[in-house]
Amino acid sequence: MQIYRSHILVCGGTGCTASKSLEIISELESHINANSLQNEVKVVKTGCFGLCEKGPILVIYPEGATYVTVAPSDVKEIVEEHLVKGRIVKRLLPKDAKLAEVVTSLDKVDFFARQMRIALRNCGVINPEVIDEYIACDGYKALGKVLTEMKPADVIAEIKKSGLRGRGGGGFPTGVKWELASKPVADQKYVCCNADEGDPGAFMDRSVLEGDPHSVIEAMAIAGYAIGASQGYIYIRAEYPIAVERLQIAIKQAKEYGLLGKNIFDSDFSFDLELRLGAGAFVCGEETALMTSIEGKRGEPRPRPPFPANEGLWRKPTVLNNVETYANIPSIINNGADWFASIGTEKSKGTKVFAIGGKINNTGLVEIPMGTTLREVVYDIGGGIPNGKKFKAAQTGGPSGGCIPAQLIDTPIDYDTLIQLGSMMGSGGLIVMDEDNCMVDIAKFFLEFTVDESCGKCPPCRIGTKRMYEILERITEGKGEESDIEKLEILAKNIKASALCGLGQTAPNPILSTLKYFRDEYDAHIKDKKCPAGVCKSLLKFVIDADKCKGCSLCQRKCPTNAISGEIKKPYVIDQDKCIKCGACMDACKFKAIEKKA
Repeated sequence: MQIYRSHILVCGGTGCTASKSLEIISELESHINANSLQNEVKVVKTGCFGLCEKGPILVIYPEGATYVTVAPSDVKEIVEEHLVKGRIVKRLLPKDAKLAEVVTSLDKVDFFARQMRIALRNCGVINPEVIDEYIACDGYKALGKVLTEMKPADVIAEIKKSGLRGRGGGGFPTGVKWELASKPVADQKYVCCNADEGDPGAFMDRSVLEGDPHSVIEAMAIAGYAIGASQGYIYIRAEYPIAVERLQIAIKQAKEYGLLGKNIFDSDFSFDLELRLGAGAFVCGEETALMTSIEGKRGEPRPRPPFPANEGLWRKPTVLNNVETYANIPSIINNGADWFASIGTEKSKGTKVFAIGGKINNTGLVEIPMGTTLREVVYDIGGGIPNGKKFKAAQTGGPSGGCIPAQLIDTPIDYDTLIQLGSMMGSGGLIVMDEDNCMVDIAKFFLEFTVDESCGKCPPCRIGTKRMYEILERITEGKGEESDIEKLEILAKNIKASALCGLGQTAPNPILSTLKYFRDEYDAHIKDKKCPAGVCKSLLKFVIDADKCKGCSLCQRKCPTNAISGEIKKPYVIDQDKCIKCGACMDACKFKAIEKKA
């Protein structure tokens, strides 16, 4: 066995790969060889570290030196200074804003120091394409334990006792779901994994599969043992090529090691696993639509009952959980239900992974104990709002969720609290908004997404969401009427009560939550024909200040519609009837003579 004095861990997740991390790995290997260090230094391609804003990231052990925003051109200096001379390259270290100093370990950065990584425990730690590295981190130990020491009922009891709730949407208790599927007598049962992550801005499940695919495979085998299933399917969207490739590698390796297939751990239990690629339809994130798609049919939801625990895939008893839910299972089995239940709040146990995006300094992936406040996530972990702007709201739960306003920023994040506020946990997308965001426009954005993604099977979703979108479109164009608010509320409540599946039932949430907390913005659009945030183009004006204008004509030359007229060295004017509010003139003006007015 080769012993190395240094290990270099390089992020190989989608974000860093797009920023040339594979080229960095190639450069590292080249310069290591050039300095005859190939027998002393090993380069390891890992999954996502989480701090995506600072990628590509690489960490050198045993020092723990963490280099951020690394470019291929930095590699030669890293090798020659750090690996050859033992000098840390300080300019590439992260800078902790609060300490105002460079730090040499991610553990000392607030972004990581306040996290607790369970589902993400191996992401950024191991090479996801090497099963031996997963096994070295207690991989497949939980599967061995359940097959040699526990009965199926014992496994279910342990998961129930842990308090683990589904991490993909409504938060249904995982152990209860497994128990329901274990009861029916059938010649075949199935275990499914929902990896069809479709929320705008969400990349939690993708990152787990890219960084730790074996954790999901192991958990699905445990679920199969618990309910009496011998076959599993991972339904993953084809837009995740790196995750798909690493799952294929992991499944092949698990079969070669006898951890999938016949008589696992020399027991009577057999379990196999296959991938099914989705075409990116958001509705296929709904459990019955997902199962219908696996069956080779158009992905449309089915009426419930019967529920999948009784009649799921091919009308057989089926358990379906999402990636993050499964990623927690091995740790629960290895560490015990009491350990997991001691984390979080009374009704929301454990941790939750969030993809933080939008108007935030530290875009990335975080895992926090349930009950952590929104303020801690936005300011302590997320690093606050860029450019000194004020926090306005956070959208949780994607298109199915709602907006939490600034006055509720000290709200603890857990399942029940978010529902009480008119939002939901969802899969874990968290979009931060500042004072420059228009909340009416935000509601329209998310509703437009659900209108496009509706499968069209039920009229409340197919027709109702379209009517709501048309009303919002009128409001943002300055054509809204006071009666539109009542129409929106009536439509929203009727759709929530009558839509066939979760897509339609939750589609009104962004509207209802923005109406609840930002009613004044709706009133401004309707009554005053103004957009307070200056976002809705139809309600804006670009005006040239005659006192500041130098008559240089640059704005006129940049205008795509010839809406600007005037003479050289005299103030120019904008024809509001021709102006399309593109802002090209304001960007071009060197004298800041053009203003955007709501």
